[in-house]
Amino acid sequence: MQGDAQSWQSMSLSAPRPDSGSSSRRRNLLSQASLMGLSACAEPFFFFPNQITYIARDELGAPTEDFYFDSEGARLHGWWMASLGAPLATVIHLHGNTGNVSEHAGMITWLPRMNINVLTFDYRGFGLSQGQPSLNGVVMDALAAVAQARERGKGLPLVLLGQSLGGATAIRAAVAATDASIRLLIIDSAFSSYRAIARMTTQKTPLSPFAPLFLGTLPPATQDPLHMMPRVSSPVIVLHGEQDRVIPIRHGEQLYAAAPGLKTFLRIPEGHHLDALMRVDVRHLVTEAVLWHARRRGQDTAVSPGAKG
Repeated sequence: MQGDAQSWQSMSLSAPRPDSGSSSRRRNLLSQASLMGLSACAEPFFFFPNQITYIARDELGAPTEDFYFDSEGARLHGWWMASLGAPLATVIHLHGNTGNVSEHAGMITWLPRMNINVLTFDYRGFGLSQGQPSLNGVVMDALAAVAQARERGKGLPLVLLGQSLGGATAIRAAVAATDASIRLLIIDSAFSSYRAIARMTTQKTPLSPFAPLFLGTLPPATQDPLHMMPRVSSPVIVLHGEQDRVIPIRHGEQLYAAAPGLKTFLRIPEGHHLDALMRVDVRHLVTEAVLWHARRRGQDTAVSPGAKG
């Protein structure tokens, strides 16, 4: 990549996009989850899947193939977007906790024009995928997607790109994969702790007094993204909007601080939840980072854009 690597360590961007309203909708969904009533399990509060077609596959602006693959206990649906030129890397996209793959695909349709394959998919219980979602189940789904990307990409470097819930899931998957072909982990608007984000969304609701009863049904703290992050072996890029009211930026700051190796923190001034990749300047920086890390295969001592120290 061009320029001084140290300048990538902690960056801010100007000219933010206005909030499209999607963050308000996601925040409302989280609030609705907290009002669902006391449950024996808190995990349903994390998932809001549907089968609505937000955009048809042939309207994405990138050649896109439907495919199906197996995860443990579920048959999953995905989209494969092949690079428009000779591919240099494959990005595995893990979307957020609402809707299905067609709602989130607009975040990544620009990557094939940059000579990057994209595999995006629906977790179990989302869209056309079978099964019921769970916090551990979506990690298994992510690992199955990594295996698919490895097979389809024919040895190309892999990049995990996770957004919101997908970011938390990507951290756990990156640790579980122990795969040297994963060259980069990109985390966008992710939370650092299952309990912390559940506790935040139940504040000032009728469910708040009962939170201690159901928070114990979540995965143990040892599986929190913040706890897992120090075990990530690949370089890490964290994106987070300063005005994110769904998952406050302190979560991104905590994840960045916990990353052990080469890392970059990209702050989005006035940025809201999940609007970073809708911005041309952020897309440019992400493209540069993906291609830079793809080229440095096996060069573990290389200085990363954004590397600390």
